[in-house]
Amino acid sequence: MRVPVTKSARWLARAAVPAPGGYPKEARAVPLKDQAYEIIRHHIIICRFAPGEKLNEAQVAESLGLSRMPVRHALARLRLEGLVTIRPRKGIEVRPIDPVELLQIIEARTVNECHAVRLAAARFTAEDTAAIDDVLRHTEAALERHDTEALMLLDKSFHAIIAQASGNTVFLDILGNLHDRAVRFWFISLEQQTHQGSVVQEHRAIRDALVAHDAEAAEAAMAHHIAAFRRNVMLLIGQ
Repeated sequence: MRVPVTKSARWLARAAVPAPGGYPKEARAVPLKDQAYEIIRHHIIICRFAPGEKLNEAQVAESLGLSRMPVRHALARLRLEGLVTIRPRKGIEVRPIDPVELLQIIEARTVNECHAVRLAAARFTAEDTAAIDDVLRHTEAALERHDTEALMLLDKSFHAIIAQASGNTVFLDILGNLHDRAVRFWFISLEQQTHQGSVVQEHRAIRDALVAHDAEAAEAAMAHHIAAFRRNVMLLIGQ
């Protein structure tokens, strides 16, 4: 599947559940601590390691087929990102879902991403159109097979294309950070099949406005998309 995601994300899509005999050849070139980080993070994002779940370093290492040291490095990195909590003598816990944090992320996304999409509308190129259309084609295929993990990666790619097209590297960094913090919420939202179809429609509306270089329509479509995400996730977590 050719989508504009990082190399680690491409092999991670295949290696999230290690196959018998170890990781794919592409993954073996990645340092073990980075392998451990990417895979544990992915498990947290897709709630395979559930919010609030206690993790045992030795058991995680065994399940990944890795030694404890790279797993320890990975967990320390994930602690800095706020995805796990490490307490002396109490162990490791996956950070619970926090509705307050979600609302703060959405507020920041609304301000930054709506402006970024306006910039992208003025600068959207034929190459950008080809890239976003490729993502949408793969999204339709993932939707048909109800592949939530693929949909999550494709959703991230869709928004990354827009951030890149804005031509503002600061927005690229800000939105990348916000999306990384929101991925668990995305997965919860995308698990609902009724919402999956709506997301595709919302993405197409954003795409059409970008291709037409209509900044106002692009901003309105993005605001609608983010608001729909907020409503869906807050309903699912009972807020």
